[in-house]
Amino acid sequence: MTSGQLKWCNFALHYKPFTNLPMHITRTTSADLFEQAKLVFPGGVSSPVRAFKSVDGPPLFMVKGSGSRITDADGNTFIDFCASWGPLILGHCHPAVQDAIVDAVHHGTSFGTPSLPELHLGQLMVQHNRFIDKVRFVSSGTEAVMSAIRLARGATGKNKIIKFEGCYHGHVDSLLVKAGSGLVTFGVGTSAGVPASFASETIVLPLNDREALEKTLEAHGHDVAAVIIEPIPANNGLLIQDVSFLHFLRDITRQYGVLLLFDEVISGFRVGLEGAAGLYGIAPDIVTYGKIIGGGMPVGAYGGSHALMSHISPEGPVYQAGTLSGNPVAMAAGLATLRELIKPGFYETLEEKTNLLVEPIRRHADKHGYPLTIPQVGSIFWMVFSRDAVRTADQIDADSMQYFRKLHAGLLDRGVYLGPSGYEVGFVSAAHSTTDLEQAAEAFCDTLDEVFRPA
Repeated sequence: MTSGQLKWCNFALHYKPFTNLPMHITRTTSADLFEQAKLVFPGGVSSPVRAFKSVDGPPLFMVKGSGSRITDADGNTFIDFCASWGPLILGHCHPAVQDAIVDAVHHGTSFGTPSLPELHLGQLMVQHNRFIDKVRFVSSGTEAVMSAIRLARGATGKNKIIKFEGCYHGHVDSLLVKAGSGLVTFGVGTSAGVPASFASETIVLPLNDREALEKTLEAHGHDVAAVIIEPIPANNGLLIQDVSFLHFLRDITRQYGVLLLFDEVISGFRVGLEGAAGLYGIAPDIVTYGKIIGGGMPVGAYGGSHALMSHISPEGPVYQAGTLSGNPVAMAAGLATLRELIKPGFYETLEEKTNLLVEPIRRHADKHGYPLTIPQVGSIFWMVFSRDAVRTADQIDADSMQYFRKLHAGLLDRGVYLGPSGYEVGFVSAAHSTTDLEQAAEAFCDTLDEVFRPA
């Protein structure tokens, strides 16, 4: 690395001493930057949840990241459990990933041709995943899902897709839908700009409802190309499903000749090298990936069997292309990340770290009778303000988000950063130290006491 690059990564010198006492952070600089941003970006942001609409204050403009911590434009430093919404499983500015990126840039940022990092990352993914024979790289999780849906339709000659309420699959027109009325419900667009004709090709069902799925396939299976699901739904809370439902889903899709598509953009390489498919021992027909396989760079991928992937151009008639697909810089970052993940004991250690954070908070909530549970899978966790298990989107109490708003503000004042929405999950990274996790757990407990202190 150059001296400038080393200086950019060496943020520890600028950290403030961490304390769980409220420090009432200042946001003067971030507030000013947000006002400027609103003049050039819709809502001042490039992605809606960043606007802090669900929590207090202006969004924080981050300028540095190192290990488990991030620093904003006002100089406030936080222990980070957002992790760029999941990709940074190794933490910020991991030396191996940074070195790989810098080396790749020195060789060229884009070629529009095959490259060695692309080949090596693809080989590594296939070698460590029994459920895919081939992959195709794209530039985002949304693009991966969009392409996988096209593949499913092209390979089967069918038109309709079944999705589940509470699962998010990116801003694909035909999947940006909610349920209509009745047991078997054709989708209704949840965004302006989604034509009714697009939404009508999607059937939306409740999660974990075998009867609804069976009746739908009886009525429409002849024209259903695929059923798509997040096997670990983590975009609208962490809606952990009964594994028997996922096995039922695999069995019934085979019975009706429908493809099963696992959207593992979040869970892929987060809960294990084979994602949720490996965790539950279920073989999907198509899998989509993103986030972690880019090591912090924009990336997506979809994969399946030799036979199914042979439908994709240039081998088959299903067209999909992208100038920056397999970008060498993104591929190099992903390759460096996955080389760390395949080291023995990586996932076991990461889950132990997550338990160090989550268990003390659970015990504290139980001791004081707070209405809080923390669903967890591997290094993914969620704070839900209910004592009941929440497995479907309609079980989430919208009024409980008032508690999250207070929690988020209190954690910021104590130097802990969560994604700015109570519907978003949190992530623990390999960079979080025992001290980080103990301090963060104490901050959570102190803040919960503040949230639920009698008026």
